[in-house]
Amino acid sequence: MQKPRLLKYVVLLCCMAFSLITYAQTGTISGKVTDETGQPIPGAAVYIKGTNQNAIVAPDGSFRLTANNGPLTIVVRMIGYQPIERDINVNGILQQEFQLTADTKGLNEVVVVGYGTQKKSDLTGSITAVSSKDFNKGPITTPEQLIMGKVAGLQISSNSGAPGANSRIRIRGGASLNASNDPLIVVDGVPLDNAEVKGTSNPLSFINPNDIESFNILKDASATAIYGSRASNGVIIITTKKGKAGDQLRVNFSTVNSLYKREGIVPVLTGDQFRQVVKEHANAAQQQLLGTANTNWQDALYRTAFGTDNNLGLSGSFKSLPYRVSIGFTKQDGTLKTGSLRRQSAGINLSPRLFDDHLRIDVNVRGAITNSRFADQDAINAAAQFDPTQPIHVNNKFGNYFEWIDPTSPDGAPYTLATRNPLSMLELRTDKGEVKRSLGNIQFDYKFHFLPELRANLNLGYDVSKSEGRNVIPAYAANVFNRGGTDKAYSQTRNNKLLDFYLNYTKDLKGISSRIDATAGYSYQDFIRSEPTYPDLNEKGDTINAPGVPFKTQNTLVSFFGRLNYTLLDRYLLTVTVRRDGSSRFREHWGTFPSAALAWRINQESFLKNAKVLSDLKLRIGYGETGQQDFGGLLTDYPYLPRYTIGDPTAQYQFGSQYYLTLRPEGYDANIKWEETKTYNVGLDFGFLNNRINGSVDYYIKRTKDLLSVIPVAAGSNLTNQLLTNVGNIEARGFEFTLNATPVQTKNFSWDAGFNFTYNHVEITNLTKVQDPKAQGIPVGTIAGGVGNTIQIHTVGYSPFSFYVYKQIYKDGTPLEGQYEDLNGDGAITPDDRYRYKSPQPKFLMGFNSQFAYMDWTLGFSMRGSIGNYVYNNPASNGGAYRDFSFPNYLSNVSTSILDTKFQNSQYFSDYYIENASFLRMDNISLGYNFKHLFRDKVRLRVSATVQNAFVITGYGGLDPELGNDKVGANLVGEGIDNKFYPRPRVYSLGLNLDF
Repeated sequence: MQKPRLLKYVVLLCCMAFSLITYAQTGTISGKVTDETGQPIPGAAVYIKGTNQNAIVAPDGSFRLTANNGPLTIVVRMIGYQPIERDINVNGILQQEFQLTADTKGLNEVVVVGYGTQKKSDLTGSITAVSSKDFNKGPITTPEQLIMGKVAGLQISSNSGAPGANSRIRIRGGASLNASNDPLIVVDGVPLDNAEVKGTSNPLSFINPNDIESFNILKDASATAIYGSRASNGVIIITTKKGKAGDQLRVNFSTVNSLYKREGIVPVLTGDQFRQVVKEHANAAQQQLLGTANTNWQDALYRTAFGTDNNLGLSGSFKSLPYRVSIGFTKQDGTLKTGSLRRQSAGINLSPRLFDDHLRIDVNVRGAITNSRFADQDAINAAAQFDPTQPIHVNNKFGNYFEWIDPTSPDGAPYTLATRNPLSMLELRTDKGEVKRSLGNIQFDYKFHFLPELRANLNLGYDVSKSEGRNVIPAYAANVFNRGGTDKAYSQTRNNKLLDFYLNYTKDLKGISSRIDATAGYSYQDFIRSEPTYPDLNEKGDTINAPGVPFKTQNTLVSFFGRLNYTLLDRYLLTVTVRRDGSSRFREHWGTFPSAALAWRINQESFLKNAKVLSDLKLRIGYGETGQQDFGGLLTDYPYLPRYTIGDPTAQYQFGSQYYLTLRPEGYDANIKWEETKTYNVGLDFGFLNNRINGSVDYYIKRTKDLLSVIPVAAGSNLTNQLLTNVGNIEARGFEFTLNATPVQTKNFSWDAGFNFTYNHVEITNLTKVQDPKAQGIPVGTIAGGVGNTIQIHTVGYSPFSFYVYKQIYKDGTPLEGQYEDLNGDGAITPDDRYRYKSPQPKFLMGFNSQFAYMDWTLGFSMRGSIGNYVYNNPASNGGAYRDFSFPNYLSNVSTSILDTKFQNSQYFSDYYIENASFLRMDNISLGYNFKHLFRDKVRLRVSATVQNAFVITGYGGLDPELGNDKVGANLVGEGIDNKFYPRPRVYSLGLNLDF
């Protein structure tokens, strides 16, 4: 129903657009637009200010438009060049030549910073801007995919291949252990809450990527300290597209249609291989359980899926009211059967300018309805483990899905301990969620008439959502057979409000060749979440578990902030920032977060100012303090208050003949506070040949203290066994290098290339309030296999989540079962012989991108490299022994690693399963063609073909070397553990973009 409706809108809007093109005009303006070398600038826009009359410059630099006779203003604009405005008088035929001056490849580009903007040349902090022309191409479902691999120090990895999957976003590796390491994300001036949005897997999925104009990534503390207690993990500022003053109505329609194909499977035995292994290593009773089928359960789980993304945008200016309106529809089916995502989005941006441009108003409103069906990802592990000699379907009472039967059950119930049929886990479960979310703001910026250097800015914003969902499994499904089915509902509402007000004073002090830019303001933001609870029912409506206690919480942040930018002689730059935050999450509400940075534009010195080759050389030095108050779901918004939970029914207290449940005190720290991170940054920006070659180098040190950490409570206390408190320190050191170049630029051919490199090392420097040299650390990293086993540890002097394993002994390249090195020399192999081996965090990250343009053809690619990241191959360890396939009353498949190791018993803690997962991934390759000169140059059409996730080069033997992590925090599940990973698909797309 959606696509025909969108097509109807397109036809209607096309008719409207063409009807607006005709004017009564009597004059003609023609000429050429060239650059400083006399080369034509095709694609430049030439228009008459205040009207809808415009023309697009042809490949030879010529243009032609008609106009009424009389005085008017011609505007010429092209990205990468400084715009020209020229007053002329038309009387019949008029010839005009325009020569645009290069914008020094972005040095005059305006960069969005916290509470304002600055020219790129005036920045003192480490900030990277990525505009829409540099975004990744292809089927982009969520915003962060647009800049994956584009920014040094920014690591983005999708947590799975599911439709609209969440991503792991890290700026310089994060700055915490147990609290959130996610950056603060600000959309059109509204900071988002990082808390979970129920009913969707990605809290950013409500933003239509097609509506985004630019990203600005703030990395060091001198840039982020303006956001104070939420800025230790960096800040990402997203700016959406807006209409431009003087533009005529512009209609844009785009559609991308894609096929998603599964890539890779967990390596397990085939049916014939499994039969052979069972016959060789199992007893007669277990051999009797073998079937005759050859079922590839993983192939049965997946499908080739279809996706479509359609967007319609209208932009322009109605007199003094620039506007942009957009609608979008996205549909993506998952390669794992039954999973899907549907998103309907709309946005409106209005930018009126009043009182001779003294009052600037920006209104941004966008909303989305997201409908998801979530496939049960536990089926991925089940498919790797299920007996491949059994068929998918048989005639039975479990929906005709083959299941292992308990031979002792009189009514033929499913065997409780056996793996469930993977297809039944998908097809008999209906888990749906719907999220309605809207975000918006209205921003008033007033330049005082009596003092135009002074501006007042008021920003009022909101972020509201309503979620609801339901998970239903019928009573005949084997995994809920004993309880009569499942019918579980949930819902959530969120209501976040924002008020920002600041004054900005900018003044050129010509007498002393200086410029000051001072900002001082106040911010109030309120976060309110509520979640009612529902009973856990079976299919008949019987209550299995009573509803819990309804949840509602409020978190308020009140802040005062200020920033001073001072420029001397256009080459000496100083920035000083301070923010004072008051948070309701802590008893001691207030904290202060300062920063300072210096920059020296060396190329503006007299000895370099006239250098022809050097176009930019700037040295930056910065220091700042930031905080972190996001617990990452560890506890409620009030961790400093005493809490009590209802005790277990087995611990009731008797009064007379009545028994009462007890209240158990939970551990809490009344003096808990935010983490604090001190960052030192030294950077150098450079550019050559009018910035055709440009880049930057940064070195930084981040030291975080008072970590929000979960520590064990002493045995014997009347408390739970874990406590959230401030304890521990970590330190990160890193190096970033960015290089962008235009190696070739001629009339018909151009080549743009970019490369970025990141080195980052994180080390734990303290974990306890009382120093204990014998302390081993905090075990983390839960794995499948055994009960409560962990494979990682936090230890002072090592990287977080270091693997904690035995050192395997080999003979002729083959691991010897149960034989490990006695590292402590006590003559026995004990847990004390485990050692800290490698880390899941990569030592080096690299990004490569390149764009070629020949005439009307374009070819581009983007790829990423990761070096030094290690992965624990849990599917191999959990199915890597002959005992892993034979259980009483059922069989389970095993990993192909068993053919090499010949292990009889599982060796979960062997470093054999820690694998180097370095990789080089081609994220996308895109080929496009631009059709021009359609309908007298009024219509532009672009057709493109894209391959996403084209290939991966790696030595890792598992499914995928790049793993996300959904639950690092309260559950301490770890990082770099390969377990039930939803494989990323390879995507083939065809796109069409129509612009008129």
